[in-house]
Amino acid sequence: MKKYTSLIYICTTVSILNIFAIVFYSQAAGGNSNLSAATPHTDLTPLEQALTVDVFVPEAISFAGEEVPLHRIDVQEALRKELIVNTYLHSHTLQLLKNAPRMFARIEPILKENGIPEDFKYLAVIESNLNPSAVSPAGAVGLWQFLASTGEEAGLEINSEVDERYNVEKATQAASNYLKKAYERFGSWTMAAAAYNAGNSMLQKQMDIQKEKNYYDLLLGEETERYVFRILALKQILNNPNVYNFDPPTAYPIEKVKIVKIKKSVADWADFANKHDISYKTLKRFNPWLRKNKLKNPAHREYEIRIPKDKEMYR
Repeated sequence: MKKYTSLIYICTTVSILNIFAIVFYSQAAGGNSNLSAATPHTDLTPLEQALTVDVFVPEAISFAGEEVPLHRIDVQEALRKELIVNTYLHSHTLQLLKNAPRMFARIEPILKENGIPEDFKYLAVIESNLNPSAVSPAGAVGLWQFLASTGEEAGLEINSEVDERYNVEKATQAASNYLKKAYERFGSWTMAAAAYNAGNSMLQKQMDIQKEKNYYDLLLGEETERYVFRILALKQILNNPNVYNFDPPTAYPIEKVKIVKIKKSVADWADFANKHDISYKTLKRFNPWLRKNKLKNPAHREYEIRIPKDKEMYR
């Protein structure tokens, strides 16, 4: 009987403690719930929103004057995917926002002069992150990521001393030539962009197999299928950073240069740099296409060397 009484006492005590625990945690949870309800979504900081909020997808968007069929579910989802990827790749996208004005100032006039729609500057963004010295694992080089073979076909000089794939102006001209030919072949700037990634022959092969002419109707390799949507996503974010919770950072300054033309050999680029009151490092910063510390130049070709006007900013 005593054991039974003790057991009842213990059970009663445990039950009372459980009731107190339930009441305490219910009140705590209720308090937190009320606090959450009292904090509207719009009160979140930009960082908190960036960590929790879905991305904005515009109702309409175009590439090079060609409307994107956003009424299609597959197209909407493909664009949303690339917007999500680049919105939450924060350090990467911030660097693009800072660097884009500087690099666009160099390539936009060349695209315009060649009749290439301005939207193709975003193709350079996804190709190289606007890094003129970028090198891919496959050996593609420069702002426009030319392989050696395609670069030479496009008229770029590529040898041990000079590699014009690293020359922003020359490479942009070569890319413009390629895109014009692709547009003439496929009749669409969107298809020309896809051809830049997949190659004209491969794209034509898939068109023939699938009996389709529209980029959005073609089944392509993953990289090419994402390619145009990546361009569109960067176009959208770089033009509307606040919509994607980026406070536009201070852009890198546009670097003013003077052009020094040479037609002879250069025995030592370090000596050349010192004569122009800059370091060898600065010379290579502005002319990454110079691959050696000298230039033989037996054909006496003319080269344009970029020298910063504000030299004191690099010493």
